[in-house]
Amino acid sequence: MKVSYFGNFKSVLRGSSAAKGRVASRYKTSVLKLERGEVRRLEVDLHTQKDLEIFESEAPGKTLYALCNSTRTEGGAQILRQRMENPFSSAKNITQAQQAVAYIPKHREIFEKLGLWVTGRVERYQTDPLMFVIERSTAGFISGALILRVFDGYHYIRILRGVQFACIFVQTMREFLRRLEVDPPEGELAIIADEIRDIVSRPEFLEVPEEEMRGESFFKILRLDQTFRIYSKEKFEDLMRLAYELDALISIADVTQKLGYTIPEVLNGPTRVHAKGLFHPQVKKAVPNDVGLDQATRLLFLTGPNMAGKTTYLRSIATALYLAHLGMGVPAAAFSFTPIDRLFSSIAISDDVHTGTSYFFAEVLRMKALAFSLSKGERVVAIMDEPFKGTNVSEALEASLAVMQRLEIIGDSLFLFSSHLVELEDSFADSSNILRCHFEAKDSGGKLEFSYLLQEGVSRQRMGMRVLNEEGVFDLLDKVISLAAVRPA
Repeated sequence: MKVSYFGNFKSVLRGSSAAKGRVASRYKTSVLKLERGEVRRLEVDLHTQKDLEIFESEAPGKTLYALCNSTRTEGGAQILRQRMENPFSSAKNITQAQQAVAYIPKHREIFEKLGLWVTGRVERYQTDPLMFVIERSTAGFISGALILRVFDGYHYIRILRGVQFACIFVQTMREFLRRLEVDPPEGELAIIADEIRDIVSRPEFLEVPEEEMRGESFFKILRLDQTFRIYSKEKFEDLMRLAYELDALISIADVTQKLGYTIPEVLNGPTRVHAKGLFHPQVKKAVPNDVGLDQATRLLFLTGPNMAGKTTYLRSIATALYLAHLGMGVPAAAFSFTPIDRLFSSIAISDDVHTGTSYFFAEVLRMKALAFSLSKGERVVAIMDEPFKGTNVSEALEASLAVMQRLEIIGDSLFLFSSHLVELEDSFADSSNILRCHFEAKDSGGKLEFSYLLQEGVSRQRMGMRVLNEEGVFDLLDKVISLAAVRPA
């Protein structure tokens, strides 16, 4: 016989990246046995994540993760973050997630019955340093169970409560499967359901009673404890992880429905992105615009004065494309896209005094990263917001032209390039691969007004001096000069 002290059980949430700076957990979404061969992921580097404010934002609570996170469990929040760190990159994977996101709102009552509320109690049961009976033979188990029950009542009571909660969790997962039989789901939900079924139908889990446990013998309790914490520990953890997968899917399905987002159409063939009524999810009273990029017009040249909406428009496209690769809805009236290998942005560039990287060199390194991705044959959608600001106008013009001339002939990728250098238009006026669009400002009663509506063609508006005047910058400086002139030496 053997009764042991269990002081180092590794939780399902061990190392959760959602919990106070810990490293990522070993429980990845990739362990799902999805019918997709090797899972392909969309590459979104840290710079692009920051540009799109996926996990970090200067405005508290304004990240895309916060927007999508309505999970009810810490494990679900962790899995959601893992999904958002690793979006899908194949049409099949994305479609499987879309099928789940579409199914959940139509059958919301099924998912309300999930035992997500009990997962916290089960986690505590798993992680508590409790005694256990390790012997499996009948004689050895009976002896060990008697010793634990008689001489360690405190531990037994805690084990009893933990087993009761674990049984409730298993029972709710069984009930979830029964409810799904009325209208069987497709895609990712069907695969998750199959995995749940494989676990709960194992002989050791069939020992879990159908009803709430009342009056069970301590032998039964401690046998179930062996299942949950020792001999079928990994399978039980897998069952917990599948519940967290469901929690994460429910979260993005709820966001899609609540905000009225559109499930995109997933296209095959050459890289393209088309949208009607696209807007940025974090902009209040956002003005919707359209997008139309394909291999006939694979480079967007976007112009217009400051504050007219260029950067927000670029971010809107990149954000919608990112959300589409998660398999959820996007903020648009209609959206269709070809899945890509890499989403790239160069919006917020900064120098680095610690490494001696100047602003311009940081821009060059960003452009080099794009070139390297393209050299590997990756399908890329790249956002470049006013590149080469870190050098003089003459060199910026020359560098921008050299880059654009090369990008416009690279196939199966799309490039969005904003600039104040309208002189670039003169150098590629005859190019048919470049789509020219702009935003404009209007004078209304002596004040600037912005419609934020995308228009065709190139804008040659220059509003920098006007804005400086309207903000009184020159008046303040002139006042300083006047005061200095009358001040005694």
